[in-house]
Amino acid sequence: MPTLTILVDADACPVKDEIYRVAWRHEVPVKVVSNSRLRVPEHPLIERVVVSDGFDAADDWIAEAADAAGVVITADILLADRALKAGAIVLGPNGKPFTMASIGPAIATRAIMADLRAGGDQIGGPPPFTKADRSQFLQALDSALVRLKRG
Repeated sequence: MPTLTILVDADACPVKDEIYRVAWRHEVPVKVVSNSRLRVPEHPLIERVVVSDGFDAADDWIAEAADAAGVVITADILLADRALKAGAIVLGPNGKPFTMASIGPAIATRAIMADLRAGGDQIGGPPPFTKADRSQFLQALDSALVRLKRG
């Protein structure tokens, strides 16, 4: 049986400290994946994974490691799609889950926004990250780990 693991797309992840706290409480290992060396706590459950700075290298590593015993934390819609297809639970940093039902429309919206930007349209970015997002994330990660532990 695969080991329960949290995989973090760590570059620009605003909830790393929250991930560590929940992981420690549940005694679940965390792999913090990035293109450069990030500070992570010295703890036996936390592993820093530094990949090459190649385009999508961190995403590729996470997608390869994702499975049904894992939770992937990412804001990247295309990585979320790959992780879902591998059977993982996928959460955005705001706590919103990516699901097989929601990923198709999210990919379509991403493509439309990319086309608008390429056409020179000025469109805003994502909304600012809030305390409510952080709270929702903590609750979602805790719930996901409880679900996985129960099988």
